[in-house]
Amino acid sequence: MTSWLLGTSILLIHLLGIVSAIMALMSSRTSQGAVAWIISLLTFPYVALPAYWFFGRPRFYGYVSARGQRDTVLRRVLVRYRANVQPYVAPSTNADIQAVEQLAMMPLTHGNQATLLIDGPATFESLFDGIDRAEQYALVQFFIVRNDALGQRLKHHLQRAARRGVRVYFLYDEVGSRKLADSYLNDLISDGVAVSAFRSSRGFKHRFQLNFRNHRKITVIDGKEGWIGGFNIGVEYLGENPRHGPWRDTHLKLAGPSVLGLQEAFWEDWHWATDEVISLNWMADTSSSATDHHVVIVPSGPADRQDTASLLVQQVIHSAKQRLWVTSPYFVPDQGVQDALRLAAMRGVDVRVMIPERPDHLLVFLSAFSFLPDMLRAGVKIYRYLPGFLHQKVMLVDNEAATVGTVNLDNRSFRLNFEITAFIPSRDFATCVEAMLEKDFAHCRRVTIDEINQRPVWMKVVSRAAYLMAPVQ
Repeated sequence: MTSWLLGTSILLIHLLGIVSAIMALMSSRTSQGAVAWIISLLTFPYVALPAYWFFGRPRFYGYVSARGQRDTVLRRVLVRYRANVQPYVAPSTNADIQAVEQLAMMPLTHGNQATLLIDGPATFESLFDGIDRAEQYALVQFFIVRNDALGQRLKHHLQRAARRGVRVYFLYDEVGSRKLADSYLNDLISDGVAVSAFRSSRGFKHRFQLNFRNHRKITVIDGKEGWIGGFNIGVEYLGENPRHGPWRDTHLKLAGPSVLGLQEAFWEDWHWATDEVISLNWMADTSSSATDHHVVIVPSGPADRQDTASLLVQQVIHSAKQRLWVTSPYFVPDQGVQDALRLAAMRGVDVRVMIPERPDHLLVFLSAFSFLPDMLRAGVKIYRYLPGFLHQKVMLVDNEAATVGTVNLDNRSFRLNFEITAFIPSRDFATCVEAMLEKDFAHCRRVTIDEINQRPVWMKVVSRAAYLMAPVQ
């Protein structure tokens, strides 16, 4: 009897391995990923099966179905939002901008004010002041929220807003904020704040979606002001964690019609997490816009039909004619982005990539060494930021456009995380970004090909092995 059960179990595991291999063949986004999963599932199903079901799923299927099954209320609100923003749509004949609009499925709008917020003090002063100005509602979403001094400051501002009658919605990622104490959430709830985790694994049907994350950082006040960028909530983002040292990051404050794009992204995330249809202001507001920046909001994530984040980065790279400056804390781009960077350098574009000197995630840090030689030989300039940890996610294209958002240059941001980016084709905004990055480059050292080639053999082997794990890092 025991041998019969053992034989049956082995047969079942191998059959499941075959079925999963067929699923990987039909659904994997890259041929390399499909081949790797198929070989593993057919050869080592005992190990590969649980790995595939937790890490190999290419789409966030629950979010896709929720988006497709919205009730008529959600649909009517979305139609009304798009109608209200129509007077501020900025028609463009620029093919590069049109491509970004199609990726975003959101329009380019004018009448916006985009303000760079450099480092923690400026960012959190602006953000907390915005919460204090809220009259109707505050939408607050972060990937990481810690119950430390900065987390307490955020909590107090949210509580004060709720006590004066503002509707406050607080959304956090259940994995990124896994250490957040229940007492922190209960304090918010007791003062009337609506609180929810994003819960990528919500319900039995979606139990295998643990590998997906909501990496967005969004704050919206009354549908009139919005913030996105690299900052989460924790004292390390103020440079107060000795492990990281000074923290270099960039956030963005928006006012004008583009804020409704941020609001729509939060609105969809909240609906997935709670099934609630929250009532918000969908009237575009330009009263506080002292400038006229053009902005496209680009949400991206594993519920998209295509790899929006990766394609956005590739489009930005291909559009560069004189200069492309990129900053990212994690630099393990997919093959398409690697090829685009090399080709841009080969056609004479000043391609600079700024990454941290100090590693935050060891595997990601090691992975980069496996392809940096090809980058350097093609003319891509790699810089390492020296004073502390670099966490900003910024791109600058010529003197014409810039992006600020949450996307890192790695597979997790390209395919596994929900992210959001502001694409701003505005010369005066690009000039501000140029001045900011010039100061950052002054605190960098340039990486040389000799430095990479002189690594010991063991490190080359380890780096190559780490790179093989890039799809799930």
